[in-house]
Amino acid sequence: MKNGVRRIILLTLGWEDLPKAISVHGAAPEQRLREPTPGVLLECDGGWLLLDTGFNTALIHDAALRRRFFGDPAYRPILPGPGEPLEEALEQAGVAMDRIYAVGMSHLHHDHAGGLKHFAGRVPVHVQRAELDFGFSPHPIPERNAVNRIDFDDPAMIWDVAEGDTEIAPGVTAVLTAGHTPGHQSFVVDLDDSVGGGGFVFAFDAADLTENIEHELPIGATVGVDPAQTVEQIRKLKRIAAERGYRLVPGHDPVVWPALTSEFHARFTGHHSPSAAPSLSKGM
Repeated sequence: MKNGVRRIILLTLGWEDLPKAISVHGAAPEQRLREPTPGVLLECDGGWLLLDTGFNTALIHDAALRRRFFGDPAYRPILPGPGEPLEEALEQAGVAMDRIYAVGMSHLHHDHAGGLKHFAGRVPVHVQRAELDFGFSPHPIPERNAVNRIDFDDPAMIWDVAEGDTEIAPGVTAVLTAGHTPGHQSFVVDLDDSVGGGGFVFAFDAADLTENIEHELPIGATVGVDPAQTVEQIRKLKRIAAERGYRLVPGHDPVVWPALTSEFHARFTGHHSPSAAPSLSKGM
C-alpha cells in the first residue's frame, strides 16, 4: 500500500487585481485578471501540512505600510474579509491552526509568505536555500521584487532548508522550479491508496494559468532570468505529471482554482461545496 496524502483542501486567501502580463509574458497591457491567492492543506501522517500562507494583512490595512509595499497602482491586493484570511479559511475548513505541523513555501512573494507570522517558533517551514538567500539579500532588491523581509525575518522561525528536489512529507515532494524567484518550488502530491491513489502536481507560480501550461507560454514575473527560460520549468512539471498520470494545477488560475476547490470538497468530504467563490472566474 502506498503511503501518501489522504485529503486535500484548497484555500482561497484573497485575490489580486493585476495585469495579465504578470502571469503571461507579452500579454496586452490592457488585459487584467482577478486571480485567487492560493493555499493548500494536505492531510499527511502527523497532521496537516500547509502550502503557502497568503498576505500579511498588516501591510494592507495600515495606510503607510500599504503605500510602501503595495504602492503600485497597477496591482491591488484584495482580502476576503476583515480578519486574518488564513485563520478564517482554516475555520471554514474545520482545521485548527495548531493541527498544522509544517508549512511548505513555494516562494517568499508577499502573496504567499505573508501568513508566516502565524507559525514563527511553532512549526518547521520548508524552503529552498536559494529562496531564503534571496529573501535575506541586501535591501532593496528583494522588496523591489515583491519579497518583503518583514513577512519572514523572525529569529523564532524554524527553517527546514533544501537544495533541490526533496520529500517534505510522506507523499509530498518539493520540486525546484526556479525562475519566478531564485528558489521557487512546486509540489508533487501522491494520494494514499486508501483514497484511490493518483495525485496532483501543484505548479504554484511556475505556471499561473492554464494557458501557461497548455501553450507553454512563459510567465511574466521573473527574478534574474529571461521570461523565456521559465518555459523549461513548465515543461519539467508537464513531464512529471505525464509520467505519473497526474493533473498539473496552475497556481493562480481564476477559473481552475474555484472549480478544483469544489471538486476536492466533493471528493474528500463527500458533498458539493457551496462556498467556491464565483467571483474568481471573472477577469477584470
